[in-house]
Amino acid sequence: MPENPSTRLPLYAQVEDLLVDRISSGALPVGAQLPSEEELIREFDVSRTTIRTTIQNLVRQGLVEIRRGRGTFVASPRMIQELTELTGFVEDMQVLGRIPTARVVSREVVPADGLVADKLGIAPGTPVVQIRRIRLSDGVPLSFDETYLPEDVGRKVMGEDLTTEPIFTLLEERYDTPLVEAQYELEATAATPAVAAALEIPAGSPIFLIDRTSYTLGHRPVDYERLHYRGDQIRFRTRLARRRTHRGPERG
Repeated sequence: MPENPSTRLPLYAQVEDLLVDRISSGALPVGAQLPSEEELIREFDVSRTTIRTTIQNLVRQGLVEIRRGRGTFVASPRMIQELTELTGFVEDMQVLGRIPTARVVSREVVPADGLVADKLGIAPGTPVVQIRRIRLSDGVPLSFDETYLPEDVGRKVMGEDLTTEPIFTLLEERYDTPLVEAQYELEATAATPAVAAALEIPAGSPIFLIDRTSYTLGHRPVDYERLHYRGDQIRFRTRLARRRTHRGPERG
């Protein structure tokens, strides 16, 4: 596939346009596996570097996803999650018509570091329960969650089947700990190697990092989470009202 001087587009952009056309037309439907690198190299008569650049551009656009050990697949359109109230992953996915599942990576009692201690309102070094899970939507890893709970209620939660039981539901319905409000911070960052491995994406891929502390009655923090969401799979949306400042009648 020699570079077309009439378009002045580099080879990777020409290949990218052709693959985008196949995806948008349905020739490559959602969930379909793209041809292998070798097949694409032969079809387009370009270098391996060109194909890899093309694929990485498609990943950044959220059009395809790389599944480690399996290949590259056409991605589902990004989900849109509303940020209007305090909800958990299972509730969010059910609203979107998705099937939520979870894989538990670890659950253990650890000493609270400075950040966790500050979020939970305890002294550094105090034992807390740390739970790490991969949350999946329709079988695709969407979020890697790190949850920290005070030791008393956390030890109870540790014994539950966390592949099916949402922690929010356990706290509210089984352990009489209503969740009233949360402090929520969101930032864009790059996936570390550990997070990337959990989410089955290349290290350095764009992700959303959500820092959330949930409170029970009396503004007591009971759940601190660091949620790593794949940037190619989801968007967050909220609605904001304009702050109105009262202005008195002008004088003069």
